[in-house]
Amino acid sequence: MNFSVHIPLDVQPEQRERLAALQQAVAEVCNALAPIVRDTRCWNRVGLHHLAYRNLRERFPQVGSQMICNAIYSVSRTCRLLFQHPQSPFNVARHPDKPLPLLQFQPSLPVYFDRHTLSVKVGQLSMYTLDGRMKFQLNLTDADVQRFKENKLREIVLTQTQEGYRLSFTFADPQASDTESADSSLDDSGDLPEYVLVSEDGLPSHPTAAVPQPASV
Repeated sequence: MNFSVHIPLDVQPEQRERLAALQQAVAEVCNALAPIVRDTRCWNRVGLHHLAYRNLRERFPQVGSQMICNAIYSVSRTCRLLFQHPQSPFNVARHPDKPLPLLQFQPSLPVYFDRHTLSVKVGQLSMYTLDGRMKFQLNLTDADVQRFKENKLREIVLTQTQEGYRLSFTFADPQASDTESADSSLDDSGDLPEYVLVSEDGLPSHPTAAVPQPASV
């Protein structure tokens, strides 16, 4: 089972603008990927990388190579939820012949980072942005420091909340296999992300209301 550490960021106005610009740019990359997913029915991370990476690097040179890779991961992750979650109305196993809808990623989408685009040192965090690295003071508890030392870090994601921006670090259970950890990163509730719109027949709609909630356990 995965577990997460959530860290709010003390963001100044100029930093907020830079983070919003990064979100916007990543959303544009994701929206460039969406028609490829629809037309090829490929959302496997590696397959999608082979199909789209070179073109995306040429089209979005300001985003950077590693953030392009992270955008591909974001689209792959979202599509696994949308097209493979058993409670999704767009589950392809139940509708194998139905054309895939077109996804529209909103500028409020989370941004995924990795060790190339975000680093953590004692008391400080360094984060990639479109116009250079941004640094924040980082106050970790002793328990959090131990997690960074002892557990495998699976995901780093920047999200925008009503209170501002926060970073979430998701760690894998040391006893879980890589497959178990990866699968459990999907939202078990069946809710689809608020930052994604689904367009069927040219009519965009938000799919979350159509997703039944799972029975309590």
